[in-house]
Amino acid sequence: MDKLAILQSYIGKEFSESPSPFMRWLNPIVISAEEGQIEFQYTVREEWLNPMGNLHGGVSAAIMDDVIGVTMFSLNEKSFITTINNSIDYFSTAKEGDLIIAETKVIKRGKQFVNAQCEIWNADKSRLIARGTSNLFKINS
Repeated sequence: MDKLAILQSYIGKEFSESPSPFMRWLNPIVISAEEGQIEFQYTVREEWLNPMGNLHGGVSAAIMDDVIGVTMFSLNEKSFITTINNSIDYFSTAKEGDLIIAETKVIKRGKQFVNAQCEIWNADKSRLIARGTSNLFKINS
């Protein structure tokens, strides 16, 4: 079974069999999975909050980095693809118990480098919480 098919088999369910212990801790629900485009839903938990009771920016960054990593998984590349950098803009907040949606897309897929974007939205996608881009490098195995 290819990697994309594995992801698609979890649509509507928690991605409990992720090879990433960190992703299992984040506990996303797979909303959609296509080659180069992933959509996950998360429930904001207490341990994800900053002292003001809002979703911590570091957790948003971690979600972005992790779901972009899954997006690389969806490409079915033979190479391992690792993050070079992340750039994130924060626009709004989320509170404990809120559902948030992280959606990704590959912007540019080259021979050695990939550029991808992730946006985090509130549940009905009426409010953008954060947007980030990543540059990634293909490591030949």
